[in-house]
Amino acid sequence: MDIVITNLEHIKYAEIICKTIDLSAEDRGTGIAKRTTEYITEKIGSGNSVIALDNGKFAGFCYIETFSNKSYVAHSGLIVHFDYRKQGLAKKIKSKVFDYSKTKYPDAKIFGITTGLAVMKINYELGYKPVTFSEITDDPEFWKGCQTCQNYDVLKRTEQKMCLCTGMMYDSENEKKIKDHPFDRKVLGRLKRIKQALFIKKNK
Repeated sequence: MDIVITNLEHIKYAEIICKTIDLSAEDRGTGIAKRTTEYITEKIGSGNSVIALDNGKFAGFCYIETFSNKSYVAHSGLIVHFDYRKQGLAKKIKSKVFDYSKTKYPDAKIFGITTGLAVMKINYELGYKPVTFSEITDDPEFWKGCQTCQNYDVLKRTEQKMCLCTGMMYDSENEKKIKDHPFDRKVLGRLKRIKQALFIKKNK
């Protein structure tokens, strides 16, 4: 398995990447913002993404977005093809794009929002910590990307203060402390269930 920074040679995988993102959203039944083939093509061609290939067969992908004059960096579209799931590939891809981001944008704050417990766990192990949405970039271009998510109405109703996603940010000073303590899977699991219950109750 090769996990590499993308270049123009990888543009041919843009269509299957978008299809895999769409199928994953249907399978999970949770919010995953859709991306066009043109958008993914731009990320691939600019070298702002990572792709996993198994002897030329698409296996996984993740791309980088920058906001607020490159002072914030987000990893988006983390996806693993159905044929390669439950093999630890998502963590390898995320680790690759995380290290690449720290090198390419050393002064930026690295953050992300997700509903997936598995992604929360990976982020936590890399040194991320949960944060409120107010600590994340206020760049409208980032939040515009949420418009294709099925949970966007929740974000609008709360005036962009919260959603079903959990915000997480990398804090280099906090990295060692986090790695010295085991990840409490139950904590983020409870957080996710509480947030979902609150919004279900609100919508009744």
